[in-house]
Amino acid sequence: MTRLDTSRTGSRLVGKPVSRLDGFKKVTGTATYAYEHTRMGQGLVGVFATATIGRGDILKISTSVAEAMPGVRRVITHENCIPHGKLDPSEPNFTTRVRPILSSARILHYGQPIALVVADTFEEARDAAHAIAVVYRQYPGTFTYVDGNEVLDEKMAAAGFAGATAVGDFEHGFANSAVRIDATFETPMQLSQPMEPHSTLAWWDGETLNLVTSHQTLANIKTSVQAAFGLPPDHLVISAPFVGGGFGSKLAVHADLMGAAIAAKMVGRPVKLSMTRRQMFGLTGVRPWQKQRVRLGADEDGRLTAIGHEALVYSNRNDPFVEQTATVTRSLYAAPNRMTRHRSTHLDLPNGEAVRAPGEMTGLLAVEVAMDELAERLAIDPVELRVLNDTASDPETGVPLTGRRLSECLRTGAARFGWSQRHSQPAKRREGQWLVGMGMASAIRFHFQGPAEVEVAVRPTGRVEVRSDLTDIGTGSYTILAQIAAELLGQDVDDIDVVLAHSSLPHGGGSGGSWGAPNTGAALHDACLNLIERAGAQPGPDFAKQVLSANPKGLVAKGSIASSAETPNWETKSRHTYGAHFIEVGVHHLTGELRIRRMLGVFSAGRILNPKTARSQLLGGMVWGVSAAVREAADVDARYGNIVNGDLAEYLVPVHADIPDIEIILLDEPDLEANPIGVKGVGELGNCGSSAALANAIYNACGARIRSFPINLSKLLPAVQQL
Repeated sequence: MTRLDTSRTGSRLVGKPVSRLDGFKKVTGTATYAYEHTRMGQGLVGVFATATIGRGDILKISTSVAEAMPGVRRVITHENCIPHGKLDPSEPNFTTRVRPILSSARILHYGQPIALVVADTFEEARDAAHAIAVVYRQYPGTFTYVDGNEVLDEKMAAAGFAGATAVGDFEHGFANSAVRIDATFETPMQLSQPMEPHSTLAWWDGETLNLVTSHQTLANIKTSVQAAFGLPPDHLVISAPFVGGGFGSKLAVHADLMGAAIAAKMVGRPVKLSMTRRQMFGLTGVRPWQKQRVRLGADEDGRLTAIGHEALVYSNRNDPFVEQTATVTRSLYAAPNRMTRHRSTHLDLPNGEAVRAPGEMTGLLAVEVAMDELAERLAIDPVELRVLNDTASDPETGVPLTGRRLSECLRTGAARFGWSQRHSQPAKRREGQWLVGMGMASAIRFHFQGPAEVEVAVRPTGRVEVRSDLTDIGTGSYTILAQIAAELLGQDVDDIDVVLAHSSLPHGGGSGGSWGAPNTGAALHDACLNLIERAGAQPGPDFAKQVLSANPKGLVAKGSIASSAETPNWETKSRHTYGAHFIEVGVHHLTGELRIRRMLGVFSAGRILNPKTARSQLLGGMVWGVSAAVREAADVDARYGNIVNGDLAEYLVPVHADIPDIEIILLDEPDLEANPIGVKGVGELGNCGSSAALANAIYNACGARIRSFPINLSKLLPAVQQL
């Protein structure tokens, strides 16, 4: 039976840079996103009014003026909203919690919805929302962390990870290490901010709720919405054919979906609702503020003897999320004495959620900067220090690490980048008025395997159809699934129709956590093999003809992959993706101006299904890492709890002029210990370690070792003025 070729060169379509099948629709504006759908031209529009205090109660809310304004059909508040479930903060999976809105007079954070106006047009709804008058009773809130705030030890971190681990005797091992690093790092609140705002169109057909929405994982929405409205599975229909980015912020239900569903029920008409960009800063989850302590102990030759990584994370107790920051250290480097720990502190701010590369981005920023400090203390090259402490077995569990090519990424990157030209001492290389430096960092990302099912069918028309509720959030899902099916069945990519993102389709696991391609791809592989077996046909250009000759009405086969928990002996291996980042920067010795000159990433993520779409994902991740290191921070007013830079004019992200040409090298080799097709995800790997590489490059350029992020001009300028 035909299977995907395990060599690097034997595939006909898989591994080739096929252009996105949905690209034409997107560039011509014919890809219809959630807010652009209409139903018989009769859809109404909803707009939220939001709280202007950080904590308190609504004493009085006056809607009479708003209700009398032109085009307004309904104003919904906590006083008249229909019941729709309760939030259970003890539910460990943040993505499936019920998240009610307008359910009480209590204000838990700034920007919380206090009313929903439904009107004929967006402008009418917006103007009426502004006309709502509210009287509050304000309570003191805790909006920023200060020493003395209550801190809790967490037994569990996000994504099911243990909150704390220990191997050997860390305290003794660290105290007796020849060389020690003890450093504290602080990272700010950050947000996903995808290009497409969170949007939903909802309507009810009797007791059936229909949703066209911008979300990453339909299964999460099903669980949450069914519980909220008491719906049986066949009374909920969800569609999300095109999603304009998510980065974790569309894994769970948010106010747009709940508001549209509630409003549609109450007015008896279709309602669509999209968050404004400013509302997205208060109505979607955030990457929480964190403070990390990293302790590294080594012998005089550079071998690590102790690793300790502790993370203090803000977690709103009403909707908790403890980012798994310290887990990144558990499988990265060898050391006999180890400790990781997560603690949390409550703040009266929007709840934390997954933001691209949760855990790894922030965790590696701290650990890899600390490794750079250790290399300097030991007078060892930073690349060589990491290679020296590489390992073939998981340092905590002792099981083999599959596809472990970290040292190869490091060596390949160093040779390609010209790392040998780097000055070991900071601020030693000048080009005119510019101080020039290089930095690097390792990358690692955990490989998740969740359950997924796929159908593949030969239709009576002779077309092959792939069916899954997997979403395409701009990553290329349509394309890679067509490549896999075409490869296995001997077809051309143009012969394959890919139907995605509808709740009537087989559960594909959704997009997020870098699991979409490996999980759904493996299930599709299984489905194609089952189809070949059922049909008794040979893959090739006439495959469909062979199938229809015996099955004129067509033929369907299903395939699946089990979750890691249901896969026998899964725990006998440890599976990750790997990489190495290299960055060269210039820092102006008079002004402190920062310029990134070159970037290189070398990555090992198993079989690469499509180098064009994979490169696109990795590019975006690397740019995100730059943004996190030197641009992004949601600045909270400690008095009121509002984000003062809550729009894209002041919440800074890189622009084209900030980013140089980026080179990416893919070490393409299937990891068949990960799944039958040897594929692991790349969506977040580019964002793992690139921030640390930039911070290390800045230090090498000008000697500024900055551990509070982002690294901005106010922090850089004092350092360069001392040179």
